[in-house]
Amino acid sequence: MTTAKKTTAAGRQGFKTGEAVVYPAHGVGRITAIEEQEIAGYKLELFVVSFEKDKMVLRVPTAKANSVGMRKLAEPELVKKALDVLTGRARVKRTMWSRRAQEYEAKINSGDLISVTEVVRDLYRSEAQPEQSYSERQLYEAALDRVVREISSVNKITETEALKLIEQSLAKSPRRAKADADAEADGEEGDVEEAA
Repeated sequence: MTTAKKTTAAGRQGFKTGEAVVYPAHGVGRITAIEEQEIAGYKLELFVVSFEKDKMVLRVPTAKANSVGMRKLAEPELVKKALDVLTGRARVKRTMWSRRAQEYEAKINSGDLISVTEVVRDLYRSEAQPEQSYSERQLYEAALDRVVREISSVNKITETEALKLIEQSLAKSPRRAKADADAEADGEEGDVEEAA
């Protein structure tokens, strides 16, 4: 009986009921229960992961949690590093949009906080910059939502406060500061022309 308990505990890989976790394809969720079900004649232990915002419940076999990429929330140091990534210069490859979109999608679904943050950085547009296409906007919002949820969970702050942290970091980016300064200069020149 003790060996069965040991394998069960080892199969859970340190995850506990009530703990917030990151599931790559869906972002931050909470383990609401660990239950046993019989599927095709086999007893299977499952994590019941609830994603409140999406009104979704996912059942993940405990033995497959690592192989599907489920992980614990990032450490505070990694969150700080992610916010630093946002202050960097956007890296946009000069390839076709469809290929870049696939790469962004892969990064978002990787569940890796730094990769998802890179997507936010690369697709962010300030008011002074040209509008995004619908698909760019969708990817940006999906990535932003994942980063906001994880930062709010790790730092134990509201999602609104997490969004403000992200926006502050994005505003520090060299390209953003230059684009905003250029937009202000253009606006001032326009005022002068109207006065003349």
